[in-house]
Amino acid sequence: INLIHLNPPDLALAYATLPKTVWNYKYNIAFWLWELEEFPEDWERCFSFVDEIWTPSNFASNSIRKKTNLPVHTFPYPISTPVDSKYDRKYFNLPEKKFMFICMYDSNSTIERKNPIGGIEAFKKAFNKDTIDVGLVIKVNNPQKNDIEKIRDLLIGYENIYIIPKIMTKIEVNSLIKICDVFISLHRAEGFGLPLAEAMLLGV
Repeated sequence: INLIHLNPPDLALAYATLPKTVWNYKYNIAFWLWELEEFPEDWERCFSFVDEIWTPSNFASNSIRKKTNLPVHTFPYPISTPVDSKYDRKYFNLPEKKFMFICMYDSNSTIERKNPIGGIEAFKKAFNKDTIDVGLVIKVNNPQKNDIEKIRDLLIGYENIYIIPKIMTKIEVNSLIKICDVFISLHRAEGFGLPLAEAMLLGV
């Protein structure tokens, strides 16, 4: 049995380059993620490479089932959120007493889909720049210059919005979520919603 955690474009490349002994006479299971209702037509050719498909969410499974008669099963991710108390607000240069919101995104995805701009605009509608007892944290992974400049332009005059544009360990990220009060996710589509599940497990 092969369990292949590659989305179709990479799976097609693997099928073309790896020895046929990897695939032949094996039961091949693909683990795929997809965030929209319509599964891409040009990905459908990869159905012929596998015998079964797994996804982490019913949303993704239902999207794929529309296009294939292969078995499609949902296996949600196990959720684990180790934290370390040394990663407190002082460590992240955040104010100790403010009620803090947080939103997160990765620049390896698109800023339009992950939608931190929506989180910022929502905060600005709810609170003005002079509100001193609340704050918003924007955590950016794999920061790209254009994205950061676009976000910084929106923060002009708002000293209660804090941007953290750096790569962290998973324990640091978990700890950052835990020390905030509200997790905001205005994603326009999400394959599983892992940060939401992690925030809930952390009691946020």
